[in-house]
Amino acid sequence: MSEPKTQGYLDMELLRFSTAGSVDDGKSTLIGRLLYDSKSIFEDQLQAVKEASKRLSGSDEVNLALLTDGLRAEREQGITIDVAYRYFATPKRKFIIADTPGHIEYTRNMVTGASNADVAIILIDARNGIIEQSKRHSYVASLLQIPYVIVAINKMDLVDYSEAVFNKIKEEYNKIDKKLNLKNIIFVPMSALDGDNVVEKSKNMPWYNGPTLLELLESLPVRKNENELPARFSVQYVIRPYSDEFHDYRGYAGRISGGVLRVGDAITVLPSKTKSRIVAIDEGQKSLSEAFTPQSVTIRLADNIDISRGDLLVKTTETQPMVNANISALICWLNHRPLNVGGKYIIRHGTDEIRGIIKEVHYKVNINTLENIKDDKTIKMNDIAHVSMKTMKPLKYDSYSQNSVTGSLVIIDEYTFETVGAGMIVADIEDMSFNI
Repeated sequence: MSEPKTQGYLDMELLRFSTAGSVDDGKSTLIGRLLYDSKSIFEDQLQAVKEASKRLSGSDEVNLALLTDGLRAEREQGITIDVAYRYFATPKRKFIIADTPGHIEYTRNMVTGASNADVAIILIDARNGIIEQSKRHSYVASLLQIPYVIVAINKMDLVDYSEAVFNKIKEEYNKIDKKLNLKNIIFVPMSALDGDNVVEKSKNMPWYNGPTLLELLESLPVRKNENELPARFSVQYVIRPYSDEFHDYRGYAGRISGGVLRVGDAITVLPSKTKSRIVAIDEGQKSLSEAFTPQSVTIRLADNIDISRGDLLVKTTETQPMVNANISALICWLNHRPLNVGGKYIIRHGTDEIRGIIKEVHYKVNINTLENIKDDKTIKMNDIAHVSMKTMKPLKYDSYSQNSVTGSLVIIDEYTFETVGAGMIVADIEDMSFNI
């Protein structure tokens, strides 16, 4: 096999996608097939998979799932446990794949793996149809507001490539979507094992006239235009060289997490609400007239004002973020120790770290049935819950639906410094309330 195509790689558009599905739905096989048929595997990688396949099964048949199931425990059990990331490119686009686990005990891995995805691929076994885990994975895709969902109805070879089976699953899934309000859903019948409709069109399903999986991945829009969002710039570091060459230099380094900033823009510093004007934007040794999301730059202002790490620079003329110490968030609990209502935690939001407490659990979500549970508020590992938090000083935030960067946070145990939760800030308690 030839090496992956790299010509013009740095200039190509990047698409991030994640896979999700029940155990044995074929997630890892699908990704292996996608890499194999698109000629995105190096010779040494393929040889290692051949050797592992023979060692585990005694057969010369290549087990493509081993391209992503890299942990020894995964290969021994034949399941995906951790999130596996793979990178490849075609002449049209480059990709980052997150192969996420299907087991309910690994919900936290799925949430973290899919959190930055432009597309979610939800696999459904054509023999079993929609099951509880299918609903759970769809809920997480809706929760994370992933722009596109590809429902890959896999193992069509085991149901004689039946169009009726495909249409039945499609109809049942559309009923779920009426509750979840997924943004854009595309259905593809396929056989990951044999390669039907993965990279090449299937000759076994002439009734399907839609694109293959790879054609979809190469053509779907990457994401909404982040440059059209209100400008957000979290200060990470204040640069003061204290040298003769840069005697009066004072710059604020960070990454733009929304919108566009230009020299001459009037800005407001939050939470102080001090106002100034951008006089220069530096990127390394270059001076820029404007900077876009998600560039990392250094901004210089007309006034020497008190700005420190964690402050947020926004355009004075645009929609302002919320500045509040009372936060409503939907969180996924990541730690083996249950959430402690009233307990103190470190809230990391952007470049800011603030101590706070979780005041109340409003409900937790049964993400298999998509019901809200209000009488059991014990939040354990992999649970998703809606909570209220209070921080020692105000956060500067947007809701997650408006800006996924300024609308997300992580929760850290203040004694062990373990990351125990990941949260999405919502406008009110009912924002992500689903009931089926």
